[in-house]
Formats: sequence, structure tokens, C-alpha cells
Amino acid sequence: MGKTFQEGIPLANYSHYKIGGPARYFFNATTEQEIAWAIKEAKKRRVNVFILGGGTNLLMSDRGFDGLVIRPDVRTLTAKGTTVRVGAGVLMADLLDFTVKKSLAGFEWAGGLPGTLGGAVRGNAGCFGGEIKDAIVSVRSLDTKTMKIIKRSARACRFAYRTSIFKEKNGREIILDATFKLAKGNARAIATSIKEKIAYRAKHHPLEHPNIGSTFKNIPLHAIHKKGSKEFAAAIASAKLVFHGSEFSVKMDPFPVISAAKLIGEAGLRGVSFGGAMISPKHPNFIVNVLGANAEDVMVLINLAKTRVGERFGVELEEEVQIL
Repeated sequence: MGKTFQEGIPLANYSHYKIGGPARYFFNATTEQEIAWAIKEAKKRRVNVFILGGGTNLLMSDRGFDGLVIRPDVRTLTAKGTTVRVGAGVLMADLLDFTVKKSLAGFEWAGGLPGTLGGAVRGNAGCFGGEIKDAIVSVRSLDTKTMKIIKRSARACRFAYRTSIFKEKNGREIILDATFKLAKGNARAIATSIKEKIAYRAKHHPLEHPNIGSTFKNIPLHAIHKKGSKEFAAAIASAKLVFHGSEFSVKMDPFPVISAAKLIGEAGLRGVSFGGAMISPKHPNFIVNVLGANAEDVMVLINLAKTRVGERFGVELEEEVQIL
């Protein structure tokens, strides 16, 4: 094959955070065969494997990774009618451009979503009321233990809020590609809708600093009021919730939630910094790298947010980002 592992590659180079120490071994796999070869080679060398997507939802350790980091860079992108097959390494931005060119509707909600298709499927990425699972027909993955390719229906992928069977298996399976069923639409209308989402992100998210998106998951309304209770029904009807003296908007994401950003802000943490990291005053659910932050700086702020929100509201924040 003529392929070899690179050594000592700084993972910060592959992180939207610009944070991360060196990988002992690193391999960019552009085909399914190369992915399988790399796994087999890692087994021969008896080293652990980590699968790296677009580095958009991942806090990498300052120590790096003492094993093999594989970046599945399979860029398959084909359409047959309204059915689209997308490789794990395809950037979401490129997928959206493709849907505009083909006049295919169904991914407009993902305007401005960073990262790769593989990462989006693994974490069932979602925003603006949509989720990656909404249009999935099937997903193909490689089981790194049996070295067999598995094809699952959308239902078998066990998609839930920001998770899937692939995330639950914690690296045992490598997503290869996914097939989606979209709908014929108007290219101009699709492009306009995507641009609206991109503009919203630019206005409301701190994109001027390195970041990895929302740090914490939003809080399901049923975690505060029992589903079906009078309080739950009232909050849904009014789209507002008064909780521990603060007023929250109730939004669909895709089920009723209150904003983690609002909880963090109400806990008095807007603009709080540690080392080179800061809880964004623009969007408190973003912890941004403002002055050459390291992973430990970010972890201090993650733990501070969990502690303060817990003390103020009795709510436990759960990380949406993966920590390596």
C-alpha cells in the first residue's frame, strides 16, 4: 500500500480549538481499505486507536494521545434522484453546497454547522429544530473488533438527543458513510435558508475566537417539570418558564428544552476567564480560546459552570463536547 503512520503530529492542528498535544501515530485514511489497514496495523503494534472527525466537538488533551489517531477522510458524495450517499469525511459545508446544486431540500437547518458528516452522525447533530437523523436511510460502519462492515437502518442507529449507537460504542465502530432521503426543492430557496442560518450563527455565536461549539447540552423541560404536569403544560403553552427567580424561553430542540447558555449566564458566568480560556459573554455555552488556552484552562471553566449552575438552579449540566 505504501502507507505509513506519521509520528508526533500536534493534534492542535486538527482542532477548531487549536488545543491538543501530539499523537504518537497519526493516519489520514482516504478510503475504506486504508481505514481497515490502519486498524489492523494498530492491532499489530498493540496501540489504542482514536477516531478523529472534524475536530469541532472535541477537547483534546494537552498530553496528546499515546496511540494511533485515524482521520477517516472518505469523501464520497453522490446523488441518485433524491437519495444522497455521503462519506464520513465530507465537510458539512460541502454537503450543503452539493444539496443546493442538486436542488435537494432537507439539510437547510445545518447552515453553518462545522465539522464532518461522520461526526454529525455520531453525535446526531442538530440545530434550528432539525437533526441529522431526520433524513437518514442507513449508515455503514466498520466494526474494529470483527473487521466486518455493518449497515444499519436509521432506527437501528438508536439516535437520541446528541447521541447514537456509534457514540455509545465509544470508538468500536468507525462510520464510513450514510445514505439520506431528501426532497426536490428550489435551489434559490434552499440557498437562502442556509444563508439565514449562517448569518444567525455569525451574529449570535462567538465565531471570532477558536471554539468547539456548544459545551453543554440544553436541559430537557421534563428534567425540571414532570412531563404531563400542569407546570409542564403551562410552560409549553406560554413558551416561558420562571425557574428559581429567572425567566427562561422554552424552545423545541427538537423537544422542549431550556437553554444551557441562559442557565450559565444567569449563574453570573458571562465573560469569566481562566488562563487563556473564557466563557463567552456573547454566548455563555461557548468556552472560547482567547489567549492560547490549553485543555486544563477549558476544564476549569467546564467544572466551574457545572458547579455554579448546580448551586443556583439544582440542574446538572451534561457536556455535549467529547473530552479526549
